[in-house]
Amino acid sequence: MKELIDIVAAYDIAAKQGKKTALAIVVQVEGSAYRRAGARMLITEDGQLTGAISGGCLEGDALRKARLVILQQEPMLVTYDTTDDDDAKLGVGLGCNGIIHILIEPINEEPNNPISFLKTVIASRKNAVLVTLFSVEDRKAPQPGTCLCLTESGLLLNGLENSAHHAQIIIDAKRVMENGKSETKLYDGAMPYTAFVEFIKPLFSLVIIGAGNDAVPLAKFASVLGWDTTVIDGRPNYALPERFPSAQKVIVAKPEQVLSHISINEHTAFVLMTHNYNYELALLKELLPLQLNYIGILGPKKKLARLLAEIEDGGQKVTEEQLKSVYGPVGLDIGSEGSEEIALSIVAEIKAVLSHRKGYSLKYKPASIHAPHLTTITN
Repeated sequence: MKELIDIVAAYDIAAKQGKKTALAIVVQVEGSAYRRAGARMLITEDGQLTGAISGGCLEGDALRKARLVILQQEPMLVTYDTTDDDDAKLGVGLGCNGIIHILIEPINEEPNNPISFLKTVIASRKNAVLVTLFSVEDRKAPQPGTCLCLTESGLLLNGLENSAHHAQIIIDAKRVMENGKSETKLYDGAMPYTAFVEFIKPLFSLVIIGAGNDAVPLAKFASVLGWDTTVIDGRPNYALPERFPSAQKVIVAKPEQVLSHISINEHTAFVLMTHNYNYELALLKELLPLQLNYIGILGPKKKLARLLAEIEDGGQKVTEEQLKSVYGPVGLDIGSEGSEEIALSIVAEIKAVLSHRKGYSLKYKPASIHAPHLTTITN
C-alpha cells in the first residue's frame, strides 16, 4: 500500500508540472522473480521512477518502453524471460529464473484512469479489488489494462463495458473481494485475455500507547513502512506532535477515552508501552473483548501475567481466544538492545502476525517465498 501512496503522490507532482506519465505493473510471474504480480512503478517522460517492478534490473528497459507508450498513448505488454541466458546479454538478467509479464499503460486525463483507481483504493481505507486485463497470447493485440476498481463503496469501470468478458470479470472481482485472495484468470474466446484480479488490503494501522522516548523510533519505523500511526498518552508534555512528526495523530487521552479517538479493523495493531501499569491495566480491559489481531505489551512476562490476573480478579473473564492476540513480551527474538532495535523487533512481529506468517528465517521455508496466484480457465 505504501508503494501505491508514493506513486499517487509522485503522479500529482508530475501532473502539476505538466509531465506525461505511464504506469508499469507486474501482471503475471511464471517461476521466480524479485517482485510478484501487483508491483507497480510510475514513470515520467523525463525518466523519474517511483515504485519498483524488479530489484533494479528491469527498470532501465522499462523506462525506454514507457517513453514509447507515452508517445503512442497505447498500453504495451512486455515480457522478460530470465530463464534465457540471452537476457543477460541484454542487461536484464536477474538470476531469478522466471518469466515476468509487465503491462505499461499511459496515464491520460480520463476520469477512471489507473491513478484515479489507486486514489479510490487508498481513500477507501478498506479492502479493494483492481482488475488488469491483458493478452499474453498476442502482445500486439489491444491491451485493455486497468479496467475495474471494486471497493465497499461501489464499482468503477474503465473500458470494461467493451469487453466480451465484462460480466464474468465483475463476478470474479466480487468473488476475490469475498475470498481475500488475488487470482490470475484466463478467458477463452476468439481473442483470449488474461485478467490479474488483485486483492488489495488497506494500510496497517498502528496505535502506540505511550509517548516516551522509546516510542519515537517505533513511530519512525512505522512511517518508513507507510503505516497509519497514532500515538496516545495521558501526559500532555509527552504527547506532542513535534515529538512524533511522522505520526498521523498524536492524542492526549485517558484510558477510557482511547477507543473514541480511533477506528479499528482487522489490520489494526496496538502496542502498550506507557511504563504506567495502571494506565495499561485500564486500557487492556477494554481492548481484550474487541478480539483484535494484535496487542503488544512492552515488559517482562511477569508484568503481563499480573495484568491478566488482576483483570480476572476484577470479574472480567479472559478467554483463550483473547489471549491469542496478546503478545508479551512484545517483539521478535532478534537479540534487540536499545529502543531502536526493540522497535525493529516490534514492527517485524506486527508485520508477521497481521500477514499470517511465522516470522522465521526464509532459509527454513520449505516452499517458495510467494505462493502462486490461483489460475482458472473459463470458456
